[in-house]
Amino acid sequence: MKFAEFPYERPDLQTAMAQLDTLSRSIAGAPTAEDAKKAFLSFEEIAERIGSLSAICYVRHTVNTRDLFYEKENAFWDENLPLFTDKQLDIYRTMLSSPHRPALEKDLGKLLFTKMEIDVKSADPSIIPLMQEENGLQTEYQQLYASAQIPFAGKILTVAQLTPYKQDLDRAVRKAAFEAEGRFFDENQEKFDEIYDKLVKNRTKQARLMGYDNFIPLGYIRMKRNGYGISEVEEYRKKIVEEIVPAVTQLKKVQQRRIGADSMQYFDDTFLFPDGNPVPFGNADEILAAGQQMYRALSPETAEFIDFMFHSELFDVLAKEGKAPGGYCTYIPSQKSPFIFSNFNGTAGDVDVLTHEAGHAFAAYQAAKRELLPEYADNTLEACEVHSMSMEFLTSDYHHLFFADQTDKYQLFHAESAVFFLPYGCMVDEFQHIVYGNPELSPQQRNEAWMELEKKYRPYLTFGDLPFYGRGAGWQRQMHIYLNPFYYIDYCLAQTVALQFWSLYLKDPKDAWKRYLALVNQAGTGTFVDVVKTAGLKTPFEENCVKEVANISKNWCLSHQLKK
Repeated sequence: MKFAEFPYERPDLQTAMAQLDTLSRSIAGAPTAEDAKKAFLSFEEIAERIGSLSAICYVRHTVNTRDLFYEKENAFWDENLPLFTDKQLDIYRTMLSSPHRPALEKDLGKLLFTKMEIDVKSADPSIIPLMQEENGLQTEYQQLYASAQIPFAGKILTVAQLTPYKQDLDRAVRKAAFEAEGRFFDENQEKFDEIYDKLVKNRTKQARLMGYDNFIPLGYIRMKRNGYGISEVEEYRKKIVEEIVPAVTQLKKVQQRRIGADSMQYFDDTFLFPDGNPVPFGNADEILAAGQQMYRALSPETAEFIDFMFHSELFDVLAKEGKAPGGYCTYIPSQKSPFIFSNFNGTAGDVDVLTHEAGHAFAAYQAAKRELLPEYADNTLEACEVHSMSMEFLTSDYHHLFFADQTDKYQLFHAESAVFFLPYGCMVDEFQHIVYGNPELSPQQRNEAWMELEKKYRPYLTFGDLPFYGRGAGWQRQMHIYLNPFYYIDYCLAQTVALQFWSLYLKDPKDAWKRYLALVNQAGTGTFVDVVKTAGLKTPFEENCVKEVANISKNWCLSHQLKK
């Protein structure tokens, strides 16, 4: 079945929630562990149906935010999904308190109960109105972002469509593109500030109603952190400052000389080569076709996966008016189907996002074949990002399908960009710790905090007279800060693992793929720390892990500079 044919109708949530109430009572009063398990599995079926309809609606809304039907349906889910989630947590609470818990743990696994314990700490009936409000604010941000109509080069462009001009050969064009983008955000400054201010206050209120001093611990719970916490993440960020920032600073000096810049201005940051960044040849359909060829060749498992994705038309990748920004992969349980959403804009990022989101989709596809409980099919997000970020490197043998004679340039571009990302990702994370640790900060104070972090994590950059970025508001482009608080560090943790996979791949591609496949096939049956160690890799929190990654990555980049 094609994605366009996936059925959607607004569910009767009242009936579904009543069914969950009944099942909760059945679990509580179950005479045997088997009876409790049977009721729990009935709940899983209902949750799968509701989750599938919600996912289908989300995809169709983000593909076209101007579609009035799905705009209304998305508003329905914003308001009602927290109510259903609360009933789901009631099921979990009942399972946790069941007198049959020891037998259920033996049958279903202790990790399932650990995951449920984390989830029940994430919400409470008292905060449902606040969660509904939070959902609405997130949608408002996405719609405001998607509304961008930026006049540039005789065209009207979205933020995503402006990207190629931000990497133009002409330095003046790059600067002008950043200025044009900045004007959109500056013109809507009051609204962007207002939405975020409301989100911070809302999330802080949620946390305090649940007994926390601020949103930070609740944010960690909602990210389902298991096996590490705030102190480990803080120490990891310190290691990035100590080991990665100096390596990046050295590589940025090389880049500056390479592009012939007198200083590393902000609009030079993503311009890596004097003759332009690598560009994939062909349009979106041709890039997707090359992706299909790549995955057919990579392994039998990826061949099966990619043919399924194409047969069911589980992609929407072209940037267009009214489409939500960014890229993502989601999963529709009822159809056992991942879906990849992106905004191709003719840059190397099109290939990055294809391999990245395909990593997510492949992991979801593999998990679906195992018929796992949803709680085991889903991994924590830092582990999920290992799937995606590692896939970007493990497809290196096939990058020529996209870049032809620019392949060496792309691989240097991709490797440098991967290392450059780590300080930025940690900066986003520390910014959020500052904001939620001090929720009374004004918009100006938040911007000042961001600029201080720029000096700490990206000391090689100067901003000159750029609007928006120059006043410290550049963080507002990062959707995760609005939509998924404390998510962004997951990319950093995962990148630290992915760079280890890359190191393995350079020595023995077959061994690297074997380990990757083993890691992916674990799905969510282990913690992040567990699955990384199972692959024979170091966790980002281990002694010398960051230092080793910094040295390997820096040395490879320095030794693979292109010949003039």
